[in-house]
Amino acid sequence: MAEIISILPGDIPTQRLHGYLIGAVGPRPIAFASTIDEEGRPNVAPFSFFNVFSAHPPILIFSPARRVRNNTAKHTLENVLKVKEVVINIVNFDMVQQMSLSSTEYPRGENEFVKAGLTMLESDLVKPFRVGESPVQFECKVNKVEPLGKEGGAGNLIFSEVLKIHINASVLDDKGDIDQQKIDQVARLGRNWYSRANKGLFEVSKPSTGRGIGVDSIPEEIRTSKVLTGNDLGMLGNVEKLPSQNEVDTFVSSTKDIGFLLRTMDKDKLHRKAQEYLTKKEILSAWKILLAK
Repeated sequence: MAEIISILPGDIPTQRLHGYLIGAVGPRPIAFASTIDEEGRPNVAPFSFFNVFSAHPPILIFSPARRVRNNTAKHTLENVLKVKEVVINIVNFDMVQQMSLSSTEYPRGENEFVKAGLTMLESDLVKPFRVGESPVQFECKVNKVEPLGKEGGAGNLIFSEVLKIHINASVLDDKGDIDQQKIDQVARLGRNWYSRANKGLFEVSKPSTGRGIGVDSIPEEIRTSKVLTGNDLGMLGNVEKLPSQNEVDTFVSSTKDIGFLLRTMDKDKLHRKAQEYLTKKEILSAWKILLAK
């Protein structure tokens, strides 16, 4: 029999305990929560301490934890305490990189919809916006917020009563039910790991601690590419700075097929080549191709 390691929660640092908890309890669904502050500024952020707890009344609960490193509250929690409304958007594979980029700790008031290149849709019954890319969106009123502690790492249960549901018809089957293959949900595991419900495990690099440039800082001809997907743009937006022209030139001269592609003047082919590097998670190399002249 393998060795058993037994741990008392109070004997290890909170960050280590957090790692054990999220590594063992999963996969966890993701609440992509859209809120608005008292000045009307939108915010959207993902939380994997989340699930559905009641159908009548329909109640979803998610829990923004206080930051372990400095015991501060996240903007989502601050917002729902002032404006007691939230939209909980379901995350599928096609938007997972943009969702991840939105979790960057941008300054208060910075619009994560814009930084992550997500579509803002007006809600019908609540003030916060819906995420257009999400296959299912729940407009909710916040019934109560239940703090679970005062220290860093403490959760805050946000009881969210569903007022209206929006479902993209493309994820429905011929009976009008949600098709579990079509919705293509993703769930959170420990560290950088996620689970694609109909495919299995994959990794998503955590957002840059120095704050990624964001999708809004990507040049328009790249941002509006016919080839690059939302996930591609999410990865491109998760760099702290763009490579220099000298770095671009060095890469082009040392990579035999890039020069040929440049001479063809075919942007779509260049974008497909950059996409190949993004698939391999070689994001700076992809940028060098996209910025090549």
